[in-house]
Amino acid sequence: MTAGRDASVFLARTGWDEAVRAPLAGDASNRRYERLRQGAEHAVLMDADPARGEDVRPFLAIARHLSALGFSAPRVLAEDVENGFLLLEDLGDDLYARVVARQPQAEMELYGAAVDVLAALHAHAPPEGLADYGPQEMGKLAALAAEWYMPGATGRAALAGLAAELAGIVTELTMPLMPARPVLVLRDYHAENLLWLPARAGVARVGLLDFQDARAGHPAYDLISLTEDARRDTTADLRAAMTARHCTLTGTESEAFGTACALLAAQRNLRILGVFARLGLRDGKP
Repeated sequence: MTAGRDASVFLARTGWDEAVRAPLAGDASNRRYERLRQGAEHAVLMDADPARGEDVRPFLAIARHLSALGFSAPRVLAEDVENGFLLLEDLGDDLYARVVARQPQAEMELYGAAVDVLAALHAHAPPEGLADYGPQEMGKLAALAAEWYMPGATGRAALAGLAAELAGIVTELTMPLMPARPVLVLRDYHAENLLWLPARAGVARVGLLDFQDARAGHPAYDLISLTEDARRDTTADLRAAMTARHCTLTGTESEAFGTACALLAAQRNLRILGVFARLGLRDGKP
């Protein structure tokens, strides 16, 4: 922990100093999470050390934007931006992946609700000043597969110029896809980042996590993050049903949208291969 940073001090200041603390599973970042229980109350502590490259401000901005629109982002109960501490509403443990594993028959309902969230979200403009997730950025991130995954998988050095070539191909292919009206893209919209909250109504039934890297981009991106999830298998029937549902709700022409879905799914999965290979090979993360 960086000198001067003390989660206990933050918790004492917010009235949670007597809470029982238990670690929660983290993500690919340097953020750490703990569940706090104090009597009948519970909350989540986010510990995002600025000295390790973390910044809670993007999370705060997107959380407040989503909450203002009626979506179930965790409410911010207390914050210490300088030291990287947030006290957040605890939305529970019912991740989509867990609920569907327990109740496979609920998959269509849960995924349908998640698509409804996207359709409702895309009816609103993204926050002002949000960076674009456009062709150049997508090409650069897809190229991580050539830079990190290919050498890791083959045991051979990366081929000279391959990453740049792949970046150029992805940039060129995605250039015609860019919409005239970009939408808020949460970027990691999948079954491990969505929580099922059946006691709530409408779009609020879907709890949203891990959105601090949100950008302005194509409306198909979060849909394919959900339906072409690299972390779990989805059926062709589910993918087709959710794509059709999205097109119906948004009035989108299905053939062009299907092309965009295919290209963006390829880009996203190249990025995932590269990012996780880099985490293992460079950063030593399992």
